[in-house]
Amino acid sequence: MGPTRVLVVANRTAATPRLLDEVRARAAAGRCEFTLLIPDAEERGMGDWTLDHALPLLEQAAGAPVRGLVDGPHPFEAIYEAVRTESADEVILSTMKRGYSRWVAMRLPERVAALGVRVTTIEPSVPVAAQ
Repeated sequence: MGPTRVLVVANRTAATPRLLDEVRARAAAGRCEFTLLIPDAEERGMGDWTLDHALPLLEQAAGAPVRGLVDGPHPFEAIYEAVRTESADEVILSTMKRGYSRWVAMRLPERVAALGVRVTTIEPSVPVAAQ
C-alpha cells in the first residue's frame, strides 16, 4: 500500500506549533506524502512568503519534502481542486480561532468532509477534532 496523501490547508497558521505537531504525529504513524495548500491569499506574494516560511518547518516535522501550492481567493474551490489533482486521502485544515476564522464561519471543515476525505481541523488552543 502506498503512502497516505495528506493535504495540509493553512494560511496564516501554516507554521504554528499545533499544526507542526499534527504533521509530526501523522508522519510518525505511517508513511505520508504532504502537500501544503495556501488558499485565500490576499495576494500571490503573501502566499509565496507564507510558503517560504512554512515549508522548511513542515518538512522538518514531516521528515520529508513537502510540496507547496498557492491558490486563489476561494478556499473551498482551491481545496476541491487540490483534493482532486493531488488525490488526497486526508485534509488537515488549520484555521484561526473560532470567532476569528472566516473558514469556520463558512463551514469549510464540513464542506471539505463532504468531498469524501477525512478532515482534521486544527485551531489554536482547541483540541484536535477529526471528522
